[in-house]
Amino acid sequence: MSEKRKVEVFTAGCPICDETVKLVKELSCPNCDVTIYDLHKNGIEKSDEYGINSVPTVVVNGKILDCCERGKPTAEDLKAAGIGKPV
Repeated sequence: MSEKRKVEVFTAGCPICDETVKLVKELSCPNCDVTIYDLHKNGIEKSDEYGINSVPTVVVNGKILDCCERGKPTAEDLKAAGIGKPV
């Protein structure tokens, strides 16, 4: 069995977050293990571990994507992080 890419999306239920979740789901492949955290419901401790200060934030294999520090991620940002590509 091949290794999977761990993708975590941190949201707060806003429209921009919803767009990001949709985009990640559209781009992900069978090699992506996607977990969505709605910080109104779960994931606060996990977001604290990563030092997340804004949403939406996408974490791939334990690393916050640089694009999330500047604003919402684009399809190009997610693809560049490997989402949707075999591991």
